[in-house]
Amino acid sequence: MASNMVSFSKSQIIFRQGGIADAVFYIQDGNVRLSVISKGGKEAIVGILGKGDFFGEGSLAGQPLRMGSATAMTYCQLQRIDKKAMTLALHQELKLADLFVASLLARNIRIEQDLVDQLFNSSEKRLARILLLLAQFGKDGMPKPVIDMISQKTLAEMVGTTRSRINFFMNRFRTSGFINYGKDGIQVHRSLLNVVLED
Repeated sequence: MASNMVSFSKSQIIFRQGGIADAVFYIQDGNVRLSVISKGGKEAIVGILGKGDFFGEGSLAGQPLRMGSATAMTYCQLQRIDKKAMTLALHQELKLADLFVASLLARNIRIEQDLVDQLFNSSEKRLARILLLLAQFGKDGMPKPVIDMISQKTLAEMVGTTRSRINFFMNRFRTSGFINYGKDGIQVHRSLLNVVLED
């Protein structure tokens, strides 16, 4: 399979909206932010992906150009697989095909959950859910105890609220013992689930 390992530092662009869609990526390590910019210049974050996720799959569905941008949120180690090689491998390698389909289905479920979250939940609950997703609660294995420091501006874009509201909620979470700030990032405690689960 024509693929190679590539590394990206934090905040480095992996691909830009409007660029040639010629490859699929698999995340070996790190977090990637997917975003779209409107004609008016407003950016919307449409996904946060982590280890074990694929992205850039629109190239396999005939998209000649990238519909959005992908940016490394942390140091990332990715496997870049050429479009032709990925198409061939999906027909020949059952394990890869199963992994790819499982990743797409999981992403589809997450998108539906995000939509329900946006429509029915408060900003505080949406922020708690995003922090839990970044800490990989709910994924196989142990969650990451610490997520890399993420700006309140980025969290505000993801939640769909203002930076000042994010600051208010983060301070409330810290005071309640749901999160801690450390030199390595934000430590997310399982007790933050209480914010998401309460009616």
